[in-house]
Amino acid sequence: MRIQAATAADLEELALLFAGYLSFYRVDKPLAAVQAFLAARLSRGDSTLFIARDERGEAQGFVQLYPLFASLALEPSWLLSDLYVTETVRRQGFGEALMNAARAHAEANGACGLQLETAKSNLPGQALYERLGYVRDEVFYTYWLGLH
Repeated sequence: MRIQAATAADLEELALLFAGYLSFYRVDKPLAAVQAFLAARLSRGDSTLFIARDERGEAQGFVQLYPLFASLALEPSWLLSDLYVTETVRRQGFGEALMNAARAHAEANGACGLQLETAKSNLPGQALYERLGYVRDEVFYTYWLGLH
């Protein structure tokens, strides 16, 4: 297994993985739109993406991070926005390796922490996060205002 920072050369494989991620959350988007979204992230550098490859070099998962600031801590932090591992290789360490790459990246960039949210029904994901030391927030609620 190899985890590396994603580049424009990974775009096609990354788009297919991201489409799988969207499908997991029952969101249907055209592959061209997914590819355009990821191409923009990579070219603008406004997110950090890591891609996981198996021993044959095939892309099996990704994690996407966005920089934030933790206002209450007065320090930088990161939003772990997206994590996905191909269903056929789940429970083989890809998710944990991607999570560890995200943590190492945040630490190397002086962040005070990583934030993530997941579906209430994503019990395997929650188990992974908690095993890695993430703590479910019992103080704050998450709200969303849809604008279109």
